[in-house]
Amino acid sequence: MNTAAPVLSALPASSLLKLIWLASPALPVGGFSYSEALEAAVEAGLVSNEAQAGDWLVDQLQLGQARCDLAVLAQAVPAWRERNFARVRELNDWLLQTRETHELRLQTEQMGRSLLDWLRNDAQAPQLPLAQCAALPPSYPVAFALAASLSTATARDIVLACAFGWAENMMQSAIKTVPLGQSAGQRILARLADAIPQAVEHALACADEDRQAFTPMLAILSSQHETQYSRLFRS
Repeated sequence: MNTAAPVLSALPASSLLKLIWLASPALPVGGFSYSEALEAAVEAGLVSNEAQAGDWLVDQLQLGQARCDLAVLAQAVPAWRERNFARVRELNDWLLQTRETHELRLQTEQMGRSLLDWLRNDAQAPQLPLAQCAALPPSYPVAFALAASLSTATARDIVLACAFGWAENMMQSAIKTVPLGQSAGQRILARLADAIPQAVEHALACADEDRQAFTPMLAILSSQHETQYSRLFRS
């Protein structure tokens, strides 16, 4: 009996580095400047310590990201690769229509535009349908899908990278707003990292009729954050 472990095909270094680069909070798209209503949750007394911050973000990952943004990203990757622009527009329009507050819509539009501007300086820019993307205008998940579409990474790899980039940004938001120390932030990130694979599998399995963006508390707090008297994050 052959008991040797199966040999897994490694993602080429160029594709792996591209995903790490795209997921980095250092990418100049402005993700670090949003708290996605976490700041309002802290102001309202709903989040005041490490455990509550971790619970909040894991819930947001599972109830929001996995069913909406990540699900759109998973479907947008093959659409860009097939140059199915009608499908890309359909996904982009759906995501923009699900933004329940002015703040949340401005976030995804601003980050989408900023990522598209960054892509114009990419060496692979001539191979990308940037004009079709700019005409949408792109939401962030749709722009991220375009940025990753020329790599050989699978849709799963791309969604995993995007989810971890979101987790890093939100962990940093928690550190600043609760506030928390760096070690607490890393423990929260570890919780999110443990939850991300299941969230990604859910996103990959989401058909059009299964996607949703029903997070009423997030919407209420985002609305309140738009006029919050004192805030660190963009509104």
